[in-house]
Amino acid sequence: MSEKDLKKLRQEIDALDAELLALLNRRAAVVRRVGALKGGAPAYRPDRESEILRRIAADADAAGGMPAAGALSVFREVISACRALEQDIRVSYLGPQGTFSEQAVRRHFGQAVQALPVASIDEVFRSAESGAAQFAVAPAENSTDGVVGRTLDLLLTTSLRICGEIDLRVKQNLLAKMKGLKEIRKIYSHAQSLAQCNGWLGQNLPNAERIPVGSNAEAARLAAKEKGAAAIAGEAAAKLYKLRILAGGIEDDPNNTTRFLVLGQIDPAATGRDRTSLVMSAENKPGAVHALLSPIAANGVSMSRIESRPARARSARWEYVFFIDIEGHQSDARLAAAIGELKTRAPFFKILGSYPIAAN
Repeated sequence: MSEKDLKKLRQEIDALDAELLALLNRRAAVVRRVGALKGGAPAYRPDRESEILRRIAADADAAGGMPAAGALSVFREVISACRALEQDIRVSYLGPQGTFSEQAVRRHFGQAVQALPVASIDEVFRSAESGAAQFAVAPAENSTDGVVGRTLDLLLTTSLRICGEIDLRVKQNLLAKMKGLKEIRKIYSHAQSLAQCNGWLGQNLPNAERIPVGSNAEAARLAAKEKGAAAIAGEAAAKLYKLRILAGGIEDDPNNTTRFLVLGQIDPAATGRDRTSLVMSAENKPGAVHALLSPIAANGVSMSRIESRPARARSARWEYVFFIDIEGHQSDARLAAAIGELKTRAPFFKILGSYPIAAN
């Protein structure tokens, strides 16, 4: 290709960029008009945003140009920037900066929100309950290690409702200041991350001390300060604390994924691809759980998950509550009928929320 041809193609790209910017400005103007008509209603609409992203993914697949994942990444930021024109949004998450929780916030809400790191899952909930943040993002379960018990316990009593979910592919990395593995004497990380990398550590660093800490970002901070120390954390933590990635993708399960919940005071409308989360108790007698769940099957509703947790009330010692995920929105006729029956059978019953299924 000649220099003349290359210059011509670059000029064409410049012209297309100018067209894209003009279209983005037109979109921003329409968003401002929508905001004025909404009269102060929440700018974040997970049902509407989910529908946009699904349409973009389908159109990208059909066009065969830009990969769907790339198109989704671009449009998430477009939505984020336009949403910020209507309202400043604050989202609390389990900090400090550089955690997978922050990565989940950015993946779902984009860069144009104020992400508020806090020190515990309890504070994540409290920030949104008090109004310090409009929304909270909390880890719920990992494909390798199972549920995050504290999140489930807090869902029992919070006034917040689940309004979205995020499936985050978790890539664990070994980070350190040094250049090789031989100098590593100790490894800091969150207990779950250490468990997710147990096989790799046993094979490559069998003699290194494994030290659990509150977060992967905290592990990276410690590794940056101590000689002979390393951390298991994400790429964001490596950049934040100026650490080398000595080994990437060291998790034992290549499909290691963490599911996060978006919590707030809004109720998304049905999109056609939704999930409803419930929690309930069963009477302490034979067949109680079967009787409790039978309305789900009888109404032709698909249950995707059930998780039991010990009830926390002292009067309910050795009794359990059941967290259940059901496909569909609580406004769907069959699901509404099932919920109506469940309410009459369960001593304790709570709808945690209906929300769009996570877009990949």
